[in-house]
Amino acid sequence: MADGDGLGEAATATASPPAPAPGLSPSLGWRERLRAGLAGTGASLWFVAGLGLLYALRVPLRLCENLAAVTVFLNSLTPKFYVALTGTSSLISGLIFIFEWWYFHKHGTSFIEQVSVSHLRPLMGGTESSISEPGSSSSNRESETSRQNLSVMQKAWRERNPPARIKAAYQALELNNDCATAYVLLAEEEATTIVDAERLFKQALKAGETIYRRSQQCQHQSPQHEAQLRRDTNVLVYIKRRLAMCARKLGRIREAVKIMRDLMKEFPPLTMLNIHENLLESLLELQAYADVQAVLAKYDDISLPKSAAICYTAALLKTRTVSDKFSPETASRRGLSTAEINAVEAIHRAVEFNPHVPKYLLEMKSLILPPEHILKRGDSEAIAYAFFHLQHWKRIEGALNLLQCTWEGTFRMIPYPLEKGHLFYPYPSCTETADRELLPTFHHVSVYPKKELPFFIHFTAGLCSSTAVIALLTHQFPEIMGVFAKAVSMISRTCVEYL
Repeated sequence: MADGDGLGEAATATASPPAPAPGLSPSLGWRERLRAGLAGTGASLWFVAGLGLLYALRVPLRLCENLAAVTVFLNSLTPKFYVALTGTSSLISGLIFIFEWWYFHKHGTSFIEQVSVSHLRPLMGGTESSISEPGSSSSNRESETSRQNLSVMQKAWRERNPPARIKAAYQALELNNDCATAYVLLAEEEATTIVDAERLFKQALKAGETIYRRSQQCQHQSPQHEAQLRRDTNVLVYIKRRLAMCARKLGRIREAVKIMRDLMKEFPPLTMLNIHENLLESLLELQAYADVQAVLAKYDDISLPKSAAICYTAALLKTRTVSDKFSPETASRRGLSTAEINAVEAIHRAVEFNPHVPKYLLEMKSLILPPEHILKRGDSEAIAYAFFHLQHWKRIEGALNLLQCTWEGTFRMIPYPLEKGHLFYPYPSCTETADRELLPTFHHVSVYPKKELPFFIHFTAGLCSSTAVIALLTHQFPEIMGVFAKAVSMISRTCVEYL
């Protein structure tokens, strides 16, 4: 549930400049630049020679006469020809569109894009040819194998049929046994237990570290090598994070915490992977609340993006200090203490960020399995947070009681949440539509609680409306309304006498 493509200072600091390969002179780069310049000059000379040959043969080929004949032919065309031409073009374009749409829905990729990537780019001299080091046949073979693996795995990730993805992953492993992304796909698609997934992720880690070290040595050779290093870095971080989650699920929590801390130390800029949120959950399981507070002090910053995990964990820590002694009756008599006010404000802050979480924590709505992707501030994020953190709220005595007594007060602070927020931006109105696509159809998607009008307003509105209707009917039909009024008064008198 996380993506990333950044590379931070930690990765570049550990990378050393590549040493020249043995047997190659230092002037190799100068030779390559000279060869590229001559190639460009040769293309220009061929173009000039072609123009000169065309000019020399203008008389034998009668170019002027042929050009005049073409001009006369174009001037003689009627509008019917252009209508037929545009109609034929539209028909052919429509057929191509229908074929592309059918091919995309069946194979998950564009036919034209696939043909251009697989066949035309090598013929036109794609940029991948510069990845390999000149003069090294082993590097050329490795580069060719890497390109084949990349092409196979790109098709595998685009494939919508799970058996086809697994088959493509095995094809990539047949080409190269050190294809880390193939092991990742098998761990997520084919493994039936966490132990099997961890075994495959360890194989992916071994292959990923080898590829990452190789990319570090070549990162300064060209922009393509830098892009390859970024891709290999993201793959390596993803594998280590998955291994940490496997260790967390298998009960080896301290090992998971160590892996996550090492990742955050080695790749600090990759905060978009939300590794710190997984670390918060693991530390809460260890009941290491001081370490949790230290992580929040670093990532619960105004300049960093927020999440339900950060906001509600901060509220949980402040609630923990007062929840065991909190009582609504006592608080109403003596008022709230400073610590209780801080806890309530933290709850209000968390509820403003994601108002759907309390209903799942208080078990007012049934929990389901979290979806593969979540939407910040949406119902999907609330389900994912409550699914993994409900046990931590139940472990702290009185935390859910304090949450139940105070969370609805947030909506009195924000009368118009869709137009104006208090601590965050206004709540986005598009989350409901996106959550309906992410969550299963049987789940009732939670929406932002609408502010209900008091009963007195409904009563006075009904009374005024009924009075106006009676006055209008009395004005239009005075005799009928008089008979109706006498009948109502007689029935009322009879009921009173009976009582």
